[in-house]
Amino acid sequence: MTQHDHPTEDDRSLVGVPDGFDRLWTPHRMAYVTGERPSDEAGDGCPFCVAPDKEDAEGLVVHRGETCFVVMNLFPYNAGHVLVCPYRHVSLYIDLTDEETAEFTALTKAAIRALQASSNPHGFNLGMNQGAVAGAGVAAHLHQHVIPRWGGDMNFLPIVAQTKALPILLEDARQALVAAWPPA
Repeated sequence: MTQHDHPTEDDRSLVGVPDGFDRLWTPHRMAYVTGERPSDEAGDGCPFCVAPDKEDAEGLVVHRGETCFVVMNLFPYNAGHVLVCPYRHVSLYIDLTDEETAEFTALTKAAIRALQASSNPHGFNLGMNQGAVAGAGVAAHLHQHVIPRWGGDMNFLPIVAQTKALPILLEDARQALVAAWPPA
């Protein structure tokens, strides 16, 4: 049947017949498909303003500093993907105070050390997306990605199924990072 043909009675009888594909259902991702975004306002609508107000396990907080904190990415690219965030609701790196900038950098380095100790990655991706047009999912609250990488960590799933297989649960990865966090 081509795209211009109309389904016949025989074609409709195939509804519900297994096609041999396994499916990974990720309904929590629908918010991104439909364009729903966290609020630009500080407070309850911003996941990075809310996380520090919760218990560490509930908020996925790995480490709390004086002006910045480290949190697990709820939608990780790889196991152990963390975000370094200032407590203050600012959108741009240049909006950080000197004190925040120093701790932001120190926590990025500490996150790399903790990931090295807990999961021995072969490399890292570090980055900030400044603004929605640059790819920031939460553009209103600055955050830096620290993503551990391993040789061969890519497979066909992200390409053909827009699905990422992660070998460890978020809470298990958070606990491993907390245990491996370097002393101050």
